[in-house]
Amino acid sequence: MSQPIKATSRLSNFFNVLLQSFKGVEIDYTSISIRKAIVLLAIPMMLEMMMESVFVLVDLYFVGHLPNSAEAIQIVGLTESVLTIIYSLAMGLGMAATAVVARRVERKIMKLPPEQVCKPSH
Repeated sequence: MSQPIKATSRLSNFFNVLLQSFKGVEIDYTSISIRKAIVLLAIPMMLEMMMESVFVLVDLYFVGHLPNSAEAIQIVGLTESVLTIIYSLAMGLGMAATAVVARRVERKIMKLPPEQVCKPSH
């Protein structure tokens, strides 16, 4: 009987993290577990991408009811392709910025000179 309690506790913890992510609670990500930090940072991005997909579907629905809708649907599809490219560039820049911030935080915590950051210690 102890396993369902443990599973419920894990599920409860997950929903608490989910709720924190929705609320936008300010958290020091260096003081919590890496799993929790990843979930807290990933949920807003996943929600934004889902809302973008819903937006496109609604847009296509209404554009499909216009006269000459074939051309209009093609334009919506082309626009969405361009937006996807822009999102990819933004995500790449976000990952690069995250790497730079992580290196600077490491340097600050370890009190290392810039040339020794991210080098293996012996």
